[in-house]
Amino acid sequence: MTYPGDAYQAVRGGPPLAFRFNVFFFMGGIVPNPLDIRFSKVSGLSSNIDTQSLNEGGQNLYTHRLPTRIQHDNLVLERGMAIGSMLVAEFNATMSLFKFNPSNVLVTLLDETGSPISGWLFMTAYPVKWTVSDLNAEQNQVVVETMELAYQRMQAIRL
Repeated sequence: MTYPGDAYQAVRGGPPLAFRFNVFFFMGGIVPNPLDIRFSKVSGLSSNIDTQSLNEGGQNLYTHRLPTRIQHDNLVLERGMAIGSMLVAEFNATMSLFKFNPSNVLVTLLDETGSPISGWLFMTAYPVKWTVSDLNAEQNQVVVETMELAYQRMQAIRL
């Protein structure tokens, strides 16, 4: 038995690897800053449908579960602290001035040649949390900033 992904995997040599990706912020139609496309980790690529249970009179074997709305986890981006980042300026404006400038965010998965093979578009994304790793004089570690975004909707893109 063959599955739709089998042809792709046979040509490409297996399922895609998760360590080749880019993140693009579409802020005001400006070309993305090279500092703001590279992250070490992306998480929160998920959504689920909430359901409501409905009991049918006289039916004791099961309960109807009806879909009500789609819920999305926050998009979480991690990277080494970047100096001169426009994205940091946007997060700073949100966190210090309560000024929101929602934008669309595209996460792309890349093949071994660097060409996009899949993606996820997050529409109307805005910052909801920003953390910087602990500063510790006893450890020789990179300062990591974590950026968390809420968004209106997620659209999976398969190329």
